[in-house]
Amino acid sequence: MDYFKFYDIPLSFCPDQNLVKKKFYELSKAYHPDFFVNEPEEKQQEILDLSTLNNKAFQTLSNPEKLLPYVLTEKGVLTEGEKYQLPQDFLMEMMEINEAIMDLEFEPDAQKQAELQKNVSAVEQTLNKELLSLTADFENTNEDVKAQKLAEIKDIWYRKKYLLRIRESIDKFAHRK
Repeated sequence: MDYFKFYDIPLSFCPDQNLVKKKFYELSKAYHPDFFVNEPEEKQQEILDLSTLNNKAFQTLSNPEKLLPYVLTEKGVLTEGEKYQLPQDFLMEMMEINEAIMDLEFEPDAQKQAELQKNVSAVEQTLNKELLSLTADFENTNEDVKAQKLAEIKDIWYRKKYLLRIRESIDKFAHRK
């Protein structure tokens, strides 16, 4: 089930977090399994399923890292197992960072590692700013522009996933010392 419909709130990249929290607590009370212990097993299972759905909805709608791919999936822009091709200029920029990581493996240097982390953080900050500008008033955008924005948001999501792997490589290297 669509989490936004379940919470009776509009689909959004930026849902009102106070409303999300309010709906979560409201439904937590309504679907708490302890209130249905004397009901038939079928009803108990239904309530348990609704309680589980409520927890998953809250975890997704209150976490920006889970919310973004969820909305993209709901909009039909992101599909599981998709082979997305990142832009060549981004891959070239990342190749330089990956080469720097390999250099650090052979010649550890705390200063170069800190500089590398700073460079990755700068790329992440730029992507986050772009993402914020694209998602901030997405719902108020006309349909023609929405399609373009969705494609750009999807691209940023894949770039952020790539950067996460790079950050994990840097962290793994840092822990080997």
